[in-house]
Amino acid sequence: MTVAAAGDLETIRALAVAYCEGIHHSRPEIFEDMCHDRFLMTAVTGTGGAVFWDKAAYLERVRGRAPFAGDPSYEILDVDCAGGETARAHLWVDVPPRRFEDHLGFVRVDGGWKLMTKVFRTMDGPALEG
Repeated sequence: MTVAAAGDLETIRALAVAYCEGIHHSRPEIFEDMCHDRFLMTAVTGTGGAVFWDKAAYLERVRGRAPFAGDPSYEILDVDCAGGETARAHLWVDVPPRRFEDHLGFVRVDGGWKLMTKVFRTMDGPALEG
């Protein structure tokens, strides 16, 4: 792994942490900057279908709820970079009373990283308060 690749991995990991904490604390300004203007979020319904949101709809979802109490609950499961232009993070994050498994796709834009895609599903998780 090159030094640049290691730096990219750390950057993507830091973005994944900011993503999880931004969800927990209901901070749409994090996603205004993080998300590419053509960001697309896809929810896998479990019935063979999917539901889609663009950046504006996603920001409204975050903006439309109160922050959760206590510390964020999440785990970054995997991060990788491909060719220095794309990267992904696989994680779970608790959004009480649910837990979500997220696959985040990043692209390099003007030397920085932007969140381009989010594909997620609801997971079985522990009983959560909130």
